[in-house]
Amino acid sequence: MTNPAIAANGLRKSYGDKVVLDGVDLTVPEGTVFALLGPNGAGKTTAVKILSTLVTPDAGQVRVAGHDLATDGHAVRAAIGVTGQFSAVDGLITGEENMLLMADLHHLPKRRGRETAAELLARFDLVDAARKPASTYSGGMKRRLDIAMTLVGSPRIIFLDEPTTGLDPRSRHTMWQIIRGLVADGVTVFLTTQYLEEADELADRIAVLNGGRIVAEGTADQLKRQIPGGHVRLRFTHPDAHRSASDALREATGDEAELTLQIAHDGSQRALRALLDRLDAAGVEADELTVHTPDLDDVFFALTGPGENPTVPAPSKETVR
Repeated sequence: MTNPAIAANGLRKSYGDKVVLDGVDLTVPEGTVFALLGPNGAGKTTAVKILSTLVTPDAGQVRVAGHDLATDGHAVRAAIGVTGQFSAVDGLITGEENMLLMADLHHLPKRRGRETAAELLARFDLVDAARKPASTYSGGMKRRLDIAMTLVGSPRIIFLDEPTTGLDPRSRHTMWQIIRGLVADGVTVFLTTQYLEEADELADRIAVLNGGRIVAEGTADQLKRQIPGGHVRLRFTHPDAHRSASDALREATGDEAELTLQIAHDGSQRALRALLDRLDAAGVEADELTVHTPDLDDVFFALTGPGENPTVPAPSKETVR
């Protein structure tokens, strides 16, 4: 078994009397996307700053890319890249000049630096804008340039702190494609985000941070299964069919006016098949079947309680006719 890309145990950080991280444990496997969710002020950015050597923790042990954060910070910095909430792009110079500046900071030979800059500008579809001032770029273009600059040093681990905040839906989807491409190349991505749909789309594992602690961790499906409220809704066009289905499914709640039934359901294929078998045995066929499973916004609110809302997608539903 390979060592994890990131391993943190008992991570603590306070600012004065305010405890920001209170014993956080994290393990991030290599070549995966790990998403850290939490309400505003939960400590997500502080966690990123600590793991990327920008802030010193008050307590805890951390290894990043196999290196001890406390004793080998230089090796950690050589293995990582960081794209923060706010763009590091210099708007007064061109995109190409931004890239070449990063190449110089990484001490790349001049020829190699130009080759690397050209390759990354092409990869991120910035060739046409390469010699224009970065101040003229759209938000999505600046974000792409920001990540391209991060990749100049060929990092094995990239921290993306809310990388799509403020982007329009098209630019956000473009960024998702970029992140998937990075992981396909073997890069580990540590992602913080306010967009629950984003974590659902991208993350192999998700941790929810609240009150300075990790309150839940797992795959998106595992987290969703922790939250009650999944159900199947059946709709009928004929009262007799509705009545027969109600007799067969005694535990269901019904609405005679709407000719619907609702029954608790965990969203699994096995449970759905069992429900359909019961309807078949009763000789009843529903005209519409809708499965509702808790989604990540349900998980988020259940685990973090009321407060400042993240940007959430519409409830996840699948309708079979």
